[in-house]
Amino acid sequence: MPADAATQIQPASALDELCINTIRFLAVDAVQQAHSGHPGMPMGDAAMGYTLWDRFLKFNPRDPNWPNRDRFVLSAGHGCMLLYALLYLYGYDLPLEEIKNFRQFGSITPGHAEHGKTPGVEVTSGPLGQGIANAVGLAIAEASLAATYNRPGFPLIDHYTYVIASDGDIMEGVSAEAASLAGHLQLGKLIVLWSDNRVTIEGGTNLTFTEDVLARYAAYGWQVQRVLDGNDPAQVAAALVLAQAETQRPSFIAVRTHIGYGSPHKQDTAAAHGEPLGREEVQLTKQHLGWPQEPAFLVPDQVLAHCRRAVARGQAWQMEWQTMRQAYAREFPDLAQELERRLSRQLPPAWDRDIPVFPTDHGPVATRSASGQVLNAIAPHLPELMGGSGDLAPSTKTVIKKGGTLQATHLCGRNVHFGIREHAMGAIVNGLAYYGGFIPYGATFLVFSDYMRPPIRLAALSKLHTIFIFTHDSLGVGEDGPTHQPVEHLLALRAIPGLLVIRPADANETAAAWRLAISRQEGPVVLVLSRQNLPILDPATYPQVLSGVPHGGYILAEAPAGGTPHVVMAATGSEVHLALAAREALAEENIQVRVVSFPCWELFQNQPSAYQEEVCPPQLPLVAIEAGVSLGWQPYIRRDTQTAVIAVDRFGASAPGPVVLREYGFNLKNVCERTRELLQRAKA
Repeated sequence: MPADAATQIQPASALDELCINTIRFLAVDAVQQAHSGHPGMPMGDAAMGYTLWDRFLKFNPRDPNWPNRDRFVLSAGHGCMLLYALLYLYGYDLPLEEIKNFRQFGSITPGHAEHGKTPGVEVTSGPLGQGIANAVGLAIAEASLAATYNRPGFPLIDHYTYVIASDGDIMEGVSAEAASLAGHLQLGKLIVLWSDNRVTIEGGTNLTFTEDVLARYAAYGWQVQRVLDGNDPAQVAAALVLAQAETQRPSFIAVRTHIGYGSPHKQDTAAAHGEPLGREEVQLTKQHLGWPQEPAFLVPDQVLAHCRRAVARGQAWQMEWQTMRQAYAREFPDLAQELERRLSRQLPPAWDRDIPVFPTDHGPVATRSASGQVLNAIAPHLPELMGGSGDLAPSTKTVIKKGGTLQATHLCGRNVHFGIREHAMGAIVNGLAYYGGFIPYGATFLVFSDYMRPPIRLAALSKLHTIFIFTHDSLGVGEDGPTHQPVEHLLALRAIPGLLVIRPADANETAAAWRLAISRQEGPVVLVLSRQNLPILDPATYPQVLSGVPHGGYILAEAPAGGTPHVVMAATGSEVHLALAAREALAEENIQVRVVSFPCWELFQNQPSAYQEEVCPPQLPLVAIEAGVSLGWQPYIRRDTQTAVIAVDRFGASAPGPVVLREYGFNLKNVCERTRELLQRAKA
């Protein structure tokens, strides 16, 4: 038993109970004043949260980003008043006024905790299960950096990742996917406290949830424990001490709690979950627990003094660590410099110097294959680049050669085998990005982006520097048929605010897309890549191919012989080559076509209107070509007589890819016919 274990496991004092009740009633009063929120979970978990923060968690409230702090994830994001109360009491930059402003416009205490909005919030939780899966990513990050940079006598990266999770978190499938991988990787510094209060919105969990959860987590390879009384800090602490002592397995602690603890009429009922207790019940609860009726938001002086000791404690921890860091820098200057650069999210000089320019004699080549070449050109210069696929690396071309495989016995490996767990992959990749020091990526087929939509959305909401790679991007997938042929997926991804979706037309646009994905740190990027081989756009013939992608849309090929264009033909991805072929064919009929490549609509829409109108003059008819649903082209459709959209508004078919594309109208004859018809309508 560690030397300080006896102190950690001591029974609760009167001051401890006062602190616990302060947390409870800050939550009760905040929810009541907001007329909205979830009081039950903070009331039931206050003792568990207090025990963790007061006796175990290492952090510095004056520097929430101290690299070697313990990470705390409240996966049950609806109970965020528990977290806000702890952040306030323990000295983070979260004033009591913000607690009183809970769930109000402009406050830093939103209804579910958001990373980047509130100091000390590690991840954006809310959708259940995401926080646990994020925490697996955080634990992988800690293990990877420790394996890469720690040296004997210098445990520079050495901390725990703690989670408080609800029944709903444990029910969600994403947590099961992530827990399975965590057990396989033997993430011994990951500790999950399950608030086993046995109540959900519809009633008792026994309506739907009667499995042996501890047996399931034991089967995943976790250490499992049960705490019978979550209101007893000594029992919670004893379980945490045992969890810290287990180094080869992540730990799962089932803590029996009571939702709405202390409420005479609502404890252990669904009524305590997602609505204020009500003025009368608040009064009764305060009376029952011996708490003063007035004032609301009461914080006794002795409670604040006790909790705020964490400030000096945290500063001492960080100062001690900083001393070790300075000694480390003297002993291992190159490693120290690289780690500092990674943690500060700075790219190394000339990281992109080896990105190839693809000549035509290297093609045709699928953009997924070109992507793999670019990935391996930049990986040696970017040790922070780390990721993998959902068991599809040979198809998505996302293996970092000589990068090693992340396993329990090789935690410095850069290739992560996520297994067939796309949902968890997305959330774990986000966890790596939350941690810092990594540019993570996850890959699968575009049609399976449906499994990953929740973490992709949260990556955009949290402005994470994550890269999602989706291959097999169209009907060109072929024989696998409509279940594997994406149709609506491009539109679905483009609908997410703050997400850049890039569908390059060839290898050179793919290289430019990678350069943009690495350098853009204010949000996630999606790369949408082809399975089928595509011609390479010769930079000598199409010089804009090397510089146009950051504009989102650009003139790839002007009307032949410099003539005045009669029509603009806009396309993305593989369909750009069809537009170029139509341009040549129609030139023989004296129809002058300007071809515009649209690799990223979001970037194009952010360009000045003058640029947009220069590329796509509003007076010219427009032919749009994309192997996806037509709905996404609405911003570019001015009136029916001015626009033709060649798209796919139905599911695909099982046949060789070229046959499916031809039968669905992605052929030269149809594109030329539709263009002629459009011009005739425009003249009329």
